Amino acid sequence: MMIKEDATHQLAALRAGTIGARELMEETLDRIEEINPRINAIVALRTRETLLEEAGRAPLGPLQGLPIAIKDLAETAGIITSYGSPVYRNYVPNTDSPMVARLRKAGAVIIGKTNTPEFGLGSHSYNSVYGVTRNPYDQNCSAGGSSGGAGAALASRMVALADGSDMMGSLRNPAGWNNIFGFRPSYGLVAGGGLGDMFLSQLSTDGPMARSVRDLELLLGVQSAVDSRHPHSSGPYHPGRPVRKLKIGWLKNWGGAYVMEPGVLDLCEKAVKVFEGLGHSVTEVAPPFSAEALWESWTLLRSWTIACNLGALLTQSPDMLKPELRWEIERGLTVTADAIHKASVTRSAWFRCTADMDVDILALPSAQLFAFDARLYWPNAIGETAMDTYHRWMEVVVPASLTGLPALCVPAGFGAGGTPMGLQLIGHRGQDANVLNLGRQYETATNWILQEPAL
Repeated sequence: MMIKEDATHQLAALRAGTIGARELMEETLDRIEEINPRINAIVALRTRETLLEEAGRAPLGPLQGLPIAIKDLAETAGIITSYGSPVYRNYVPNTDSPMVARLRKAGAVIIGKTNTPEFGLGSHSYNSVYGVTRNPYDQNCSAGGSSGGAGAALASRMVALADGSDMMGSLRNPAGWNNIFGFRPSYGLVAGGGLGDMFLSQLSTDGPMARSVRDLELLLGVQSAVDSRHPHSSGPYHPGRPVRKLKIGWLKNWGGAYVMEPGVLDLCEKAVKVFEGLGHSVTEVAPPFSAEALWESWTLLRSWTIACNLGALLTQSPDMLKPELRWEIERGLTVTADAIHKASVTRSAWFRCTADMDVDILALPSAQLFAFDARLYWPNAIGETAMDTYHRWMEVVVPASLTGLPALCVPAGFGAGGTPMGLQLIGHRGQDANVLNLGRQYETATNWILQEPAL
């Protein structure tokens, strides 16, 4: 099946004429028809007739004729964009988001959307509009989030490329739990767009997800087109030459600050040792900064950002919001200017700390536990340690997110229960090519990606 190949292979076959765009679309839709009822990763799927017609007249470009589903947080002209919220259950935008427009211009054929939690909040993709997305490796478990639909669609070979977004690990957590690659680029490399503030909030970014690092770079090359209207736009992405030897700092569980389910650190420790075999140096490093200070800065800036963006919903549609969103908005509305300043001072201090560290890459697990029961909203404990918020169990992703550092999740293997785990590789701001080159070397040295789910 061509759909099981990576995007680079599919596009090469399209260009060589060994498969036609309509034929690839038929295969894609057949696969979705077979698998998606069990996984629920693809939502708002367009009609077969429409998609076959579009596939036959896809514009010239690097993604010409490739079927792709867009995360349901990005606006898509003519296709429902629900944000996973009943408030927007029937919302059909008239225009594409800038990122989606770039994909269409590059020749991608948008088949529908990928599922996400309500407004992307939480690392478990469920909502009252489309339901729960399940893990292809164990359908009783979560596929992660907020790009859980994208991760599950890739893992189950329903699509070959997927976009995602990452505020709090939303490209990394589902990549790790679905045995694929997810890349959070340096802030600004993939420019956001639309109306509203483009200066103050720098916590979230779009990025690529794929089953190979070469595919990540393929999609990132399209997503990162320079946007003169965005003050932080630093694209496009340019691949760089691999560095012969990198210094990798292994942070483990941050000196015990990040409680881990048994088995997570063992898998990630083995994954880190792969880099030694590739000629890089790996050193276990002590916690370079207070984990609690990072958490306090992060959660305050996050709640403030969410309240600024979605606060009006609290008065317009309070009964249609999930409790976690109401909590974020209510908390964000109480934040003072002095508190914002102090949180950003902490953020700045952490950025200076990473810039001064004598390592090229920081390594951490991509999650603190394996995929949990899909019937839960979120895990209320890891072992004997209670979680005091709906997202505390994902605290391990905060160090990269808080300061907009590039972070790649690579597959690290499978736990005792049979579900995957990932490893974060975090680089210095602007050193995206270094991170991706290291990921490519790791991919070549391991075979985790070849272990498909039994569907």
